[in-house]
Amino acid sequence: MTRARFIVRGVAQGVNFRAEAVRQARARGLTGCVWNRADDAVELIAEGDTAALAALQQWLTRGPRLAKVKSVDRLDLVDEKRYGDFSIAYAAPE
Repeated sequence: MTRARFIVRGVAQGVNFRAEAVRQARARGLTGCVWNRADDAVELIAEGDTAALAALQQWLTRGPRLAKVKSVDRLDLVDEKRYGDFSIAYAAPE
């Protein structure tokens, strides 16, 4: 089980990014959450198979059709699994 935090910068809010990220993550069998940040970025925590996380990261570099992604930062996390599903959060998880 691998766990990572991603920060997506560019035009990522107001383009259905969170809803599509949920769909993409669930399709890959990942759990976690995604939320909008105050600095107009979108942030995700995702956990699951290493290959599935790599595939999600690849999708994040493009995002949904109306997104204009400038960068995706990844930080691998070492703490244990916390999520049972992948969902939209309305604030950063604690």
